[in-house]
Amino acid sequence: FLTDRSTEIGQLISSYLGREKNLEDHTIHLLFSANRWEHVPMMKEKLHQGITVVVDRYAFSGVAFTSAKGNFGLDWCKQPDVGLPKPDLILFLQLNPEAAAERGDFGHERYETSSFQEKVLQSFYCLMEDKTLNWKTVDASKSIEDLHREIKSIAKETMQEVQNKPLGELWK
Repeated sequence: FLTDRSTEIGQLISSYLGREKNLEDHTIHLLFSANRWEHVPMMKEKLHQGITVVVDRYAFSGVAFTSAKGNFGLDWCKQPDVGLPKPDLILFLQLNPEAAAERGDFGHERYETSSFQEKVLQSFYCLMEDKTLNWKTVDASKSIEDLHREIKSIAKETMQEVQNKPLGELWK
């Protein structure tokens, strides 16, 4: 799930991202976190059943975007997500901002400007310094087929490494 826009919280977030509604920066950050927490019971249930859960974006995206606004520190931004299920792998699909801007629909949502995206990228680099997390950077300029093959390989390798490992908690 990117942001689950089907819940009441998700609908608020969607109207904010679509520039239909303005929300104070602290408020929107906490709403994104609340939207993640809404899914924790389902995520834990699936993980305990042995089902692999793949999440598009996650706490790291929220932290990177909010901290890129400049008036928020990384520590404050991380705090609402402390205790979320810790991912076994975080794939960072790296694509230069110019190439990203050329892709379809760029610029339609609130944070899709090249200058802001550059600040977000710097925030992600700071997050990647956390060696307690398993970050892997993948070149997203490859063909879809090559990118799929690489991601699949990394995911399979990680699944084998962590199959008997207990579920951890993020930033604890």
